[in-house]
Amino acid sequence: MDQKIFINKAEASGIIALDLLDYKPTTEIVELDIKDHLFMGMIVKEKEFKESLAAVDFSVYNEKAVGIICSTDAIIPPWALMMLMEKLSPYAVYVDLNSAETILLDLWKRRLMYADLKCYKNQKVVVRAKADHDPALYLVAAGLLKPLVKTLMYGEIGLPKVIFKS
Repeated sequence: MDQKIFINKAEASGIIALDLLDYKPTTEIVELDIKDHLFMGMIVKEKEFKESLAAVDFSVYNEKAVGIICSTDAIIPPWALMMLMEKLSPYAVYVDLNSAETILLDLWKRRLMYADLKCYKNQKVVVRAKADHDPALYLVAAGLLKPLVKTLMYGEIGLPKVIFKS
């Protein structure tokens, strides 16, 4: 009887997958609404602002990334942000004047930019497609991989879209 040997063509192709999810930050990201420290939720009054900050236990932000937002149309002077940073700096690992979603993307791109991608040198690489990933991540990945790889692709190993071949 004939024995049929099945060959996994995807495996035999020599394509290596890069999954952007591997570079997603694990740091917890929280938002701090500065509105909660404003007089009537709208006005920065120095004395009241300082008293409000003094009443906060900033240790709750320990080892977290903090996005400072203002959910009202208040004008926040730079010195108020500096005071807030002074309180957060002993605890938070990252602070920015942005939403949690924007901070996640910034940290994710940063992790990707500082990743050791030497293992992809002269390889055929496919960046795995995920609909829920921000397109900016693919832009960063392409920029980092192009000087290294022999072939850059998008999608899945079995059916990639060729982006670049050297």
